[in-house]
Amino acid sequence: MLIEQITLHPFEDATLTSLCLSNLSDLKLSPRRAVIVCPGGGYSNLSHREDEVVAAQYLAAGFATFILHYSVKENAKDFRPLKEAALAIKHVRENAEHYNIDPDYVFITGFSAGGHLAASAGVLWDHPAVKEVLGTEDTRVARPTGMILCYPVITTGAYTHVHSAQRLCGTFQEESVANYPREVADQFSLELHVKENTPPAFLWHTAADQAVPVENSLLFAAACSRAKVPFELHIFPEGRHGLSLCNDQTASGSEKNLIPHNECWIDLATRWAKDLTV
Repeated sequence: MLIEQITLHPFEDATLTSLCLSNLSDLKLSPRRAVIVCPGGGYSNLSHREDEVVAAQYLAAGFATFILHYSVKENAKDFRPLKEAALAIKHVRENAEHYNIDPDYVFITGFSAGGHLAASAGVLWDHPAVKEVLGTEDTRVARPTGMILCYPVITTGAYTHVHSAQRLCGTFQEESVANYPREVADQFSLELHVKENTPPAFLWHTAADQAVPVENSLLFAAACSRAKVPFELHIFPEGRHGLSLCNDQTASGSEKNLIPHNECWIDLATRWAKDLTV
């Protein structure tokens, strides 16, 4: 097992931790597909229920797994988390031999605000902010192969998660995002930026989500459909926001986080990522 943690310079508060089977021993293993996990937390914190325990599930399913701890709070503005995600994807891809992964298959997955970051990495991989941090016009090295989006924050419009939008826009004021200049808020409203070169997406949400309304995933799926970007969408009828794996591993003692009907999402997602071809 290869376990490493690196800092994503120049961002000292952003780290990437690897959990993967390497070829450092005499046992020669076939290269694996990689998944970078972005926990949620409203761009205010990082949920422990959506990082290591989720990464372990992807590892058990046969993926080389990485955990991205990205900048939050006042450091979430100016596309900083997007830049960090781009650097993370680039690092994994450029160190494919070291991590024993197939560089053609580097996925990114995220939950809630982490889902927004994962979707941003897929939608905005050629954004000027990414070009700036990579120092090149050719940002394809930072384009994920696919996105796995779990009850993601997507829009800064009518169905936004206000606290996430506030931090992305660089304000902590308790005001409606509708009062922000639209040219600022629209930069982070990802359904507005899906285009034909956006990578395929897997999404799941619950219809009962009161914190990040299901319309976030529906808007993104509709945008993918218009751009002819392949996607798979699962809407489960029950369950509150922040379910993670929906089982006792991530329930944190709350029965409301135990939704057996929804547990299948991780199997559906890993099957989708294994079946995807480029």
